[in-house]
Amino acid sequence: MECKQETNLKNCNCSYPGCPRKGICCECMSYHLSSKQLPACCFPDEVERQYDRSFKAFAKAWNL
Repeated sequence: MECKQETNLKNCNCSYPGCPRKGICCECMSYHLSSKQLPACCFPDEVERQYDRSFKAFAKAWNL
């Protein structure tokens, strides 16, 4: 399957400067899940900018 990085970038809310995985969703998911985190796209923008990608931050952000 061909990566649709340019299309993905339109919806990527990652605010980390210089992220090498921006728009490459499969690499981003793999990277964050291997660290027991979630990627930026799982969080509202204001929460994402805090760079806490933990499952706990996810639950708090979405009132779960």
